[in-house]
Amino acid sequence: MAKVKTAYYCQNCGAAYSKWQGQCNTCKEWNTIAEEIIQKEDKKTWKSDKTSKIKAAQPVRISDIETTKEARLKTLNQEFNRVLGGGLVSGSLTLLGGEPGIGKSTLLLQIALQLPYKTLYVSGEESAQQIKMRAQRITPNSDLCYILTETKTQNIFKQIEDIQPDIVVIDSIQTLHTDYVESSAGSISQIRETTSELIKFAKETGTPVILIGHITKDGAIAGPKILEHMVDTVLQFEGDRNHVYRILRALKNRYGSTHEIGIYEMQSTGLREVLNPSEILISKNTSPLSGNAIAVSIEGMRPLLIEIQALVSTAVYGTPQRSATGYNAKRLNMLLAVLEKRAGFRLGAKDVFLNITGGMSVDDPAIDLAVVAAILSSNEDILVEKNVAFAGEVGLSGEIRPVNKIDQRISEAEKLGFLKIIVAKHNKIGLKNTKIEIVLISKIEDLITELFG
Repeated sequence: MAKVKTAYYCQNCGAAYSKWQGQCNTCKEWNTIAEEIIQKEDKKTWKSDKTSKIKAAQPVRISDIETTKEARLKTLNQEFNRVLGGGLVSGSLTLLGGEPGIGKSTLLLQIALQLPYKTLYVSGEESAQQIKMRAQRITPNSDLCYILTETKTQNIFKQIEDIQPDIVVIDSIQTLHTDYVESSAGSISQIRETTSELIKFAKETGTPVILIGHITKDGAIAGPKILEHMVDTVLQFEGDRNHVYRILRALKNRYGSTHEIGIYEMQSTGLREVLNPSEILISKNTSPLSGNAIAVSIEGMRPLLIEIQALVSTAVYGTPQRSATGYNAKRLNMLLAVLEKRAGFRLGAKDVFLNITGGMSVDDPAIDLAVVAAILSSNEDILVEKNVAFAGEVGLSGEIRPVNKIDQRISEAEKLGFLKIIVAKHNKIGLKNTKIEIVLISKIEDLITELFG
């Protein structure tokens, strides 16, 4: 009988210890260290019936390495392709995390049903009948999607050898377990070992693997932090369950940008791609209201028009309130201080509330100009014209600083019917023959003059 070895792992951060202790030295959490039994055993490869003869790697000069541009496996989901950087890379491992009930399984099942490739969808959380009921709402029939309800990796790899799928989807990594580790499913050692087996399978066969990962109450992906280091791409599926819109964001991507986002709308028939995000980020109010301004933001390579709403009122309870939804509260305080010091507006005794519509969180400094315009509009109770957009960063001395990709911002505003855009004077604009009026300003005083005369 093989020797049994025990180890102690923190269930919160994955730190290993030789013996039990009350507090984890790494994450400082109490009572999170648990004993896990590890069976010492000769490990085979991911193949169940035979071992592969792997030659030892030899060092090669970098100049002798031949590179070929591998074609990505494109899905029929444009938003998913955009976030990945153009599609799934052969042999890549993608990890998708998100809150319970946000729509992770629905998104990947929808993609699996629509893929033009043979796909194996492995579920350890639902039965085949439950998956079929959900699939009937999305795409009734798919001859290329196979459903497997299994949690043991050795059995999964046996079915993979029989089916030979082009793409494998695992729902979820926390439900898998392997014979090589004798701890419960979802433990630190099980997650690490099953992920290692899937990585070995993906790299040897060139098959893309997509994993669904649970998250903790703090919003981090459950399991050891090394899990995110092992995979090639980490995607975050976020949104408010009280709203119908979801945002897919790349936190790590070895094969593309991490600044791209994909926007979806949750419907009874699945997730609808929102190809024009401005339709959800700009309200359709027919009657103009003070305190509203439109900012032109950039997420990755995609320009977005975002509506900024501000409410300025006299403080009733003594200490003024400063509240921001979807915007950095410290940056809001900075802009209020600039208006107080440089422009002479007495906002210190007033409540200021700021909201970005659509449930988005934006950290693009180019929306500073629209934030200032919305605050001044609400404070003076004077409307900002609906056909005016803003793109500029506000500095501490009250100057309007230039922002990047200004040509794309101006083109997007013009395409959506805006007649005027206010930008920094020192921006280098390369566009010619544009119908939209471009107003160049250099300081806060110029903005006040342009808006209120």
